[in-house]
Amino acid sequence: MTIHDSVLRRETVPPRGPWSAVLKAGQTLTIVDLEGNQAVDFLAYDAHDTARAYSAQATLQGQDSVFLTAGSVLRTNEYDPLLTVVATDVERHDTLGGACSKESNTLRYGHHTWSQHGCADNFLLELSRHGLGRRDQVSNVNWFMNVPVDPDGALGIVDGISAPGLSVSLRAERDTLVIVSNCPQVNNPCNGFHPTAVEMVITGAADEEN
Repeated sequence: MTIHDSVLRRETVPPRGPWSAVLKAGQTLTIVDLEGNQAVDFLAYDAHDTARAYSAQATLQGQDSVFLTAGSVLRTNEYDPLLTVVATDVERHDTLGGACSKESNTLRYGHHTWSQHGCADNFLLELSRHGLGRRDQVSNVNWFMNVPVDPDGALGIVDGISAPGLSVSLRAERDTLVIVSNCPQVNNPCNGFHPTAVEMVITGAADEEN
């Protein structure tokens, strides 16, 4: 936040909860990991043309890493910039681990997990509030989630590298709809087996309204 910016919106997202907002071009969203080791699943769309959505493929083609770091640009399937990571207290963020769901939980952890709430449920709830549905759900980012990639290409979901109060800040390069699932996962270490709250802070010029 610059000296000319004001806090336009500040909300705490409870453990396992969904959240969404439309960021105007130039506004910044800061996601704060309040208690540490909490994964935040994230979708993004051009607010005026939701067919232009965040694309992991286009984003990774535009940089030399599968991780998001300071300076990374989240791009649409048309290669247009949506958001830029302008600051991060965490070394890297995941683009490959996907979002938990009833189906993936059952496959990975057993049929007893079927009833557990997942990020896919949160995404569908928030998408519906913006006139979108299951077919509109695209690949997602996992802020703060630690998914190392082995030399042979194998992925692992391991203990997080975040800590209480650490944050990541994203500047909107165009009007952008962002959809958040404060991850409910309890079957792997991405949330330390105990989901906790996160904070969303939108900043921008004082005369802007969100």
